[in-house]
Amino acid sequence: MRQIYAAFVKFAETVAALMMAAMFLTFILQIFVRYSARLDWLAELFPFLTPSNFGWTLEFCLFLWVWLVFWGNAFVVRQHDHVRFDILFNMVSPAIRRWIVILSSTVICLVLLFSIEPTWSKFAILRLKKTASLGAVFGDWVRMRDIYSIYILFLAVVALRYGWAAYKAIRFGAEDHVVSVQDSTEK
Repeated sequence: MRQIYAAFVKFAETVAALMMAAMFLTFILQIFVRYSARLDWLAELFPFLTPSNFGWTLEFCLFLWVWLVFWGNAFVVRQHDHVRFDILFNMVSPAIRRWIVILSSTVICLVLLFSIEPTWSKFAILRLKKTASLGAVFGDWVRMRDIYSIYILFLAVVALRYGWAAYKAIRFGAEDHVVSVQDSTEK
């Protein structure tokens, strides 16, 4: 099971890295086209470098950014990577910490799960709306719902992660959530 999990984490990190690379290369293309547009001889020699052909790059970067943020937070960023305000949490007894983790994880899990259906209902209108310029590159099938559909996956995955955290706290306690001052100064 650990090997499958490790392989999936590696896959998720690779997908995030590929999205970041594609976003960077698209951004470099934007810069190149913007500054090469001033060179008349280049436009005559390479007519496909006309800036009007590259309006899609901005929308593609925005698409990749949305996917990168939600993909990364669903699959790549771990619990200990988040900023936490846990001064009070670390000061209370292990039994109270356990209940804090159970209650907060359960509430977060339920709120995220219950928000999936209303969010999907709001996405219904987005199935009709086309993107402004991505259709010119990827075809007419790209809709705004496709761009924002990663948010539904994000809601489900993060809800499952918090459900798992509540289960672990019920079963094993909340001691893995505690960071002592000594641990942080030794690093």
